Amino acid sequence: MGLLDGLRVLDLTMWRPGPYATQLLAQQGADVIKVEPPGGEPMRMFRSHFDLLNQHKRSIVLDLKTEHGLARCLELAARAEVFVEGFRPGVADRLGVGHEAAMAVNPRLVYCSLSGYGAEGALSTVPGHDVNYRAYAGALKDAGPSHELPVADMAGATMAAFAVTAACLKARATGIGERVDLGMADVMAHWVGTAPEMASSTGGGPVPGYGVYATKDGRRIALGVVSEQRLWWAACRALGLHEHADVPFTERLGRLRELDTAVADAVARLTRDEAVDLLDAAGAPVAPVLDRAEMMASRNFQARGVIADGTVGAPFRTAVHHGLSPSPVAALDEHRGQGW
Repeated sequence: MGLLDGLRVLDLTMWRPGPYATQLLAQQGADVIKVEPPGGEPMRMFRSHFDLLNQHKRSIVLDLKTEHGLARCLELAARAEVFVEGFRPGVADRLGVGHEAAMAVNPRLVYCSLSGYGAEGALSTVPGHDVNYRAYAGALKDAGPSHELPVADMAGATMAAFAVTAACLKARATGIGERVDLGMADVMAHWVGTAPEMASSTGGGPVPGYGVYATKDGRRIALGVVSEQRLWWAACRALGLHEHADVPFTERLGRLRELDTAVADAVARLTRDEAVDLLDAAGAPVAPVLDRAEMMASRNFQARGVIADGTVGAPFRTAVHHGLSPSPVAALDEHRGQGW
């Protein structure tokens, strides 16, 4: 018997963060139903990775763009305690499985949205990957991601599992469901906010356009292009690399040094802010590499409550039951005799 035995979880996530979050729940006994699109989750093409993130789950295929598929998904949501989605902000609503639609069929539901920068805020619609979230959070200091763990992805997933579990406790006690809005960049900012210093890393990225690049003013940006052709195209167009814009992913892998050097040279001709503005306007996954002070001053993280009154707030947002505000640390043995 697991700690979460009997907990029903509807999982509409793909790739890495969401599946890892729901697997953490499944490993503790939760009954996780993985909803996949026709043809299956794209990550199934990478079975060595997919299998590590989707153990202990059940799988069903639903086409949410059909009336039957949507109806079946909402029927499952009505019987679940937890609903987890990892779409870009706004997509779940367009598909008919957003927070309001799900809560309408199950007011006790804990609905968790896991995204790069959160469902709301100035960065909510900005594309990105792990390296971008760490850059905005001040969790990249000197150089690129090398072959490190995808820290933002895994940290966000772990925090999502914690948030869902906490929200389930409250929902079971009160009969009132919850909306958890978790941005992976928020979690990284929360981590950085609790640490006085950051260790540096070294190395380049695994594909052209993924990594940390120096700008002409001595600062850095993080680009998060992976396999998506549209993101590579956007980055090339923004940087004036038109001759490389249509190079397909498999060819990019074979021309790693050449293409990544071209990206680095183009970025080096711009200031950090110029590079971010150009790439962002083109729809490329870019982030300025901030230090801790810049992150703490970020209006985005302040608006989302990750940073509050000059210290760390909460790493995720809830709609009904709000977390506690920052408070002084208790003195040694301050609460002796008070019990629970």
